[in-house]
Amino acid sequence: MSIQTIEDTTVKAFPAPAKPAEVIAFTAKARRRFDPIVIAGKLASALVPPAIVIALMLVVWQIACSSPTASLPPPSQVWNEAYDLIAHPFFNNGPQDIGLAWRVLISLQRVAIGFGLAAIVGVALGALVGQSIWAMRGLDPVFQILRTVPPLAWLPLSLAAFRDSSPSALFVIFITSIWPIIINTAVGVRNIPEDYRNVARILRLNQFEFFVKIMVPAAAPYIFTGLRIGIGLSWLAIVAAEMLTGGVGIGFFIWDAWNSSRLPDIIVALAYIGVTGFCLDRLVAAVGAFVTRGTTAK
Repeated sequence: MSIQTIEDTTVKAFPAPAKPAEVIAFTAKARRRFDPIVIAGKLASALVPPAIVIALMLVVWQIACSSPTASLPPPSQVWNEAYDLIAHPFFNNGPQDIGLAWRVLISLQRVAIGFGLAAIVGVALGALVGQSIWAMRGLDPVFQILRTVPPLAWLPLSLAAFRDSSPSALFVIFITSIWPIIINTAVGVRNIPEDYRNVARILRLNQFEFFVKIMVPAAAPYIFTGLRIGIGLSWLAIVAAEMLTGGVGIGFFIWDAWNSSRLPDIIVALAYIGVTGFCLDRLVAAVGAFVTRGTTAK
């Protein structure tokens, strides 16, 4: 059996400084990361495949709808008849005559309020429910039932309760998006390792400190999974609600265009809705990856 001296312990406790070769390798790796050619290659690999798929879809759409008997307009007709909406998204000719970008921003304001409230309440309730196995067993069936109710099914009740379209739309966003946030947060809290709870007991953390320092960081991957689902449901809910409540949002624009038989305008608005929903999902995913440092829910 070998004898470990104090000198051996000291050497092992403090790692040796990096060798010149290691420093050079790290510098070369950092340079490659910011190399314009490398960046261009990454962008190409991310953008070229979707661009090819979209181009093929447009070609198929053009061929399928070019017949005079086709009920939907081809892309060429959409471009010609809805060119102003495509080329000038920020025009403003009056309260009801505005570009689609303004309409999307108005809808996003409602989504920000409704989804923000759902995120705050959902995370808080999920944290409370997740700390009790009996609460999860008792409330999970209720959550599963309520989350399957379509957004528009809540609208009559909200209009009867609030008697105004704006708070009714906010309530529809809130009630539609809160369930996945609660469920995922509760699951994340239940999956916190017992070692973390033991550390909290040793450090004598109070409930607030345990929530901020232990619970939220440990359950963050699950929380952001729920937030990603919730933001998509929020955007879906506001578009559906605006079709019936009116206003100047993107949902009401689609309904008004349908009543005026402006199918090209509807198709352009759908593209705006899809791109906006995609950006919202990527935004929440990016924030989640930054906060959790790439950790995923298991």
